[in-house]
Amino acid sequence: MAPRKLKAGEIAAGAMATCRVSSRKVKRPAQPTNFCYDYPRPAVAVDLVVTRIVAAGRVKSRQVLLIQRLKEPFAGSWALPGGFLEMEETLEQAAARELWEETAVECRKLTPVGAFSRVDRDPRGRVISFAFWSEVPSRTEHHAGDDAAAAQWFPVSKLPRLAFDHAEIVAAARGHWKSR
Repeated sequence: MAPRKLKAGEIAAGAMATCRVSSRKVKRPAQPTNFCYDYPRPAVAVDLVVTRIVAAGRVKSRQVLLIQRLKEPFAGSWALPGGFLEMEETLEQAAARELWEETAVECRKLTPVGAFSRVDRDPRGRVISFAFWSEVPSRTEHHAGDDAAAAQWFPVSKLPRLAFDHAEIVAAARGHWKSR
């Protein structure tokens, strides 16, 4: 039996395409529209500044949820929950997924804080992060999961040294909660 002729845009199962990337040939699974770019592309990540208000008597204070990184880079350091965008996700979906995977916390509202694109912000390579802020109820339960060794609330006024550029992200998020 002769193989059937493929229609425009259709690909054969298991087909591979050869792309030229940075002056070298690379084999990749074929796609109906197979784009190959001859320049490096950055990774996209999300980071979350999750806060809560706690009261001690008549004094209220804001706390930030941090994770202790399990893996390099910065293993053992405190960081904001976050991670890399998956191909089928929006930024908001990735933020909600990463927060749940690393802390078991669900957030109802994500407020964009900004994009963080300093070239050297991540030692693994070129990573652009979109940060979000969310405030959760004071009694929100959490526990470490995925690639977090621990998850813990810290007073905003006494944050430990943070991995990556996360201190800058927290500083940017302050503008959002101060305006409330």
